[in-house]
Amino acid sequence: MSPRPGGFWHILSPKRITARRRLKTRGSSGGKAATFAVVGAIFWLVAYGVIYRILRYFQGVEDIGDLLAAKLLGLILLTFIAILILSNVITALSTFFLSKDLELLMSVPSEWEQLYLTKLAETTVHSSWMVALMCVPILFAYARVYGSGLALFLTSLASLVPFFLIVAAVGSFVTLVLVRLFPARRAKDVFGVITIAAAGGVVLLIRLLRPESLARPEGFRNLGEFMAVLRGPTSPWLPSEWVTSAIMGVVRDRFDAFSLVLLWSTALALIVLGAAFHHRFYPQAFTRSQEGAQKHTAGRRFGGRVRFLFRRFGSTRAELMLKDIRIFFRDTTQWSQLILLAVLVVVYVYNIRALPIYSEGVSFFFAHMVSYVNVGLAGFVLSAIAARFVLPGLSLEGRTLWLLRSSPLRARDLLWSKYWVGTAPLLLMAIALTVGTNLLLKVSPAMMALSVVTITGISFALAAMALAYGTVFPQFETENMAQIPTSIGGLLFMMSSITLVAAVLVLESWPVFTIFRHRHMGASLSADAMLISVAGGAAALLLCLVGTLVPLKIALRRIEAFEA
Repeated sequence: MSPRPGGFWHILSPKRITARRRLKTRGSSGGKAATFAVVGAIFWLVAYGVIYRILRYFQGVEDIGDLLAAKLLGLILLTFIAILILSNVITALSTFFLSKDLELLMSVPSEWEQLYLTKLAETTVHSSWMVALMCVPILFAYARVYGSGLALFLTSLASLVPFFLIVAAVGSFVTLVLVRLFPARRAKDVFGVITIAAAGGVVLLIRLLRPESLARPEGFRNLGEFMAVLRGPTSPWLPSEWVTSAIMGVVRDRFDAFSLVLLWSTALALIVLGAAFHHRFYPQAFTRSQEGAQKHTAGRRFGGRVRFLFRRFGSTRAELMLKDIRIFFRDTTQWSQLILLAVLVVVYVYNIRALPIYSEGVSFFFAHMVSYVNVGLAGFVLSAIAARFVLPGLSLEGRTLWLLRSSPLRARDLLWSKYWVGTAPLLLMAIALTVGTNLLLKVSPAMMALSVVTITGISFALAAMALAYGTVFPQFETENMAQIPTSIGGLLFMMSSITLVAAVLVLESWPVFTIFRHRHMGASLSADAMLISVAGGAAALLLCLVGTLVPLKIALRRIEAFEA
């Protein structure tokens, strides 16, 4: 039975056929399929192991273990809301206003509500699939610890689907308002403000919740106040709390049907309201989206002022690097993210400063443990930065890559120009973040040196891995560069980068323990302890070196394989 002309499935049929053919093409590529399977399995196992250990620890805490598990799930879903809102706003701009099939769809007699539902479904899938995959190991950990089994997965599916639809409907409405006020090709110019406002709201909400206070029960006036905070909802007016109530209801053998009713009724209501608003305002907004974009031209002064900084790289690489820098600052969707990054870094440093480090008897131990964990947290921050700025580097060349490959330009020059443009700011950010937080923590010189060397090695490796995944899984035909980090390559890079950072932390656990024993406990260092400590540090640096050279070699071969 063929789909009804102009209906939901009929409009989606080209997308479904394209997706099916892409899956067949990727399935025929054994290397890419194997990479996806191995990296995905490793990441899922690591994420599952971490959440499982945390939940088992919570389960051993009498009376409040289940409450802590519910708080953890609520904070995870609250973080997912922040990610989904930004992703949906950016994705909706492409699907509703900049997609290449819109001119055809708007010229045929298709029903407006079917068009809205189709584009909303595309927006939901494109912006939510990565978060959905992230939920899998978390739900497996909850099912394993609490033994809920099939009931937990069915409830999770019934609650996460409307959860994704709610955020997609809100994001699509925000995009409609934005394009109604500004042409779509100039609406990108205000995305920096939208991003900062959304991120600032989420950060403010998290700071008002003060999740770190749960780790300090002594800060409450009495046990009743502490229990009230644990039993109270994390964010009662957000769908993340409704999902938490539904899932934890199954865990506690008290099924909460009202949470599912809230989720589905809210999702359906928002879809109906969104369809009504699109029926009223979408034609005018689509017309405005056809207006031309503003052209920004950069003067020659920029190149003349900074060209001397790149002379040592050679004239060819220097010009390529200057070209990438110019393009970066011309595109508002790219440089505006620097403002968001600055806000998040300030909040990150503030959280380190707010920690109760210098309480009596725990100053040295706690400060050094926080400094050790801080290397991993900084690595996660750098992974997100590399996914945003380094990973899309080659894909943004688009059709220009054909011109570069058909010219006498060597693939090696193109590779190194992309690598250093991404690595230099990443390395500066990493060192500044690590040194700044360690100065606040007042750690020993040995710990300072170990942290700086480690984060330097991690920075080089992360930039190389991002560039490699960007060349193996390019997105030359993307309609929005913000979708590149959420592609298959972006997902694999985030999984690989988190695994690399975790492995480095494990290898350096012994050197950190040796520093602590020698300084705090006054223990003498034996030859065996020193040898194991040096071996652990050397193994971590070797891992970073391999994580740098191997991806760069893969990226070079991939660039050389592109048709000239």
